[in-house]
Amino acid sequence: MPADFTIVIPARYGSTRLPGKPLLELGGKPMIAHVCERALEAGAAEVVVATDDARIAEAVDGLPVTAMLTRTEHASGTERLAEVAERRAWSDDTLVVNLQGDEPFMDAALLRALAEALGRREDCRVATLAAPIHRLEEIFDPNVVKVVTDGENRALYFSRAAVPWDRESFAEGAGVPMPGMPYRRHIGVYAYTASYLRRYVDLEPSPLEHVERLEQLRILWHGDRILVVPVEGAPAPGVDTAADLERARRHLSGRTP
Repeated sequence: MPADFTIVIPARYGSTRLPGKPLLELGGKPMIAHVCERALEAGAAEVVVATDDARIAEAVDGLPVTAMLTRTEHASGTERLAEVAERRAWSDDTLVVNLQGDEPFMDAALLRALAEALGRREDCRVATLAAPIHRLEEIFDPNVVKVVTDGENRALYFSRAAVPWDRESFAEGAGVPMPGMPYRRHIGVYAYTASYLRRYVDLEPSPLEHVERLEQLRILWHGDRILVVPVEGAPAPGVDTAADLERARRHLSGRTP
């Protein structure tokens, strides 16, 4: 039987690079409305928009979602999710998917698969997604986060570097990794149990996350496991800059991205 799960969409107004991002127009409606539609398509038992601004809450009025005003001082979307879980008094085993408010093209099937995979694993309380890397330049691109796993698809490490490092091929400058070696790109969508969200907010930041600028390394640093769910392809990228927004508008209008 498919797992029941909740989707929480953290949506902050004060984006540094694109202020008011969730409210920007995309295809005739605010971006946050598109994100809510993707969440509803996933079949979540409940969709909560967790925001620090009443204008964002008003933008989803009329949609079958719950808008919740949360504290403004949260350092990350994960902390915002933890506040929601605490205020809603969700049981420890409640599955919570974190869908960022700037992901209007997220594949709903991936959200459902992520929650269901975590629901089947008793050894992990956090799960995320990864897709194969097919282009060599992406392996060496620091903007593409790579993930290495163990034999049970539990994350060993996330890095902006080319990992695993093919000692012979890369050192010799051939630039072609060993045949059969799976290079995987991390897709930054997470599912948690509510109990882990409560634990997360008490964890100290780690040196690794500061160096790599990757928040998920805090989880590994403190000895917890992250299930990495393999998928065939990455969804269309989210909207982080003005150029991303224009690309998204072209995408919706059917023009070449």
